[in-house]
Amino acid sequence: MDTLSYKTISANKATANKEWILIDAENQVLGRLASVAAKFLRGKYKTNFTPHADTGDYVVIINADKIRLTGNKWDQKEYIRHTGYPGGQRVIPAKQLMAKKPAAMVEKAIKGMLPKNKLGSQLFRNLYVYAGSEHHQEAQKPKKINLNSIR
Repeated sequence: MDTLSYKTISANKATANKEWILIDAENQVLGRLASVAAKFLRGKYKTNFTPHADTGDYVVIINADKIRLTGNKWDQKEYIRHTGYPGGQRVIPAKQLMAKKPAAMVEKAIKGMLPKNKLGSQLFRNLYVYAGSEHHQEAQKPKKINLNSIR
């Protein structure tokens, strides 16, 4: 009997099999899109998932300006930032943020679903979000994913 087959293999940066994934965000709900993208970035769909290593895929999201928000979130959802000075809290509604920087809403939603440590920062660098349907990763031949078929 081969005893090597019983050993648990821990993936690392060198043994990670990274792929390029293309997600079309047109007419997708923001939170559901972000959770699936975060799982691909983290590598949770892979059989060799390792919590402490970057084994996830590169994710390219197009049409970020055509996402949906449910309910009254376009008017009620607020994004808060701070300048660092006393009294420097700034609040911007979702509708204004979408008009100003359409890709920022998707980026903020996905970043909030990643680990809050150095690994999360590294994983966030594997994300590319574009407002339109054009992207700069054609040379990598990303594989298009249908979000409606993923559970």
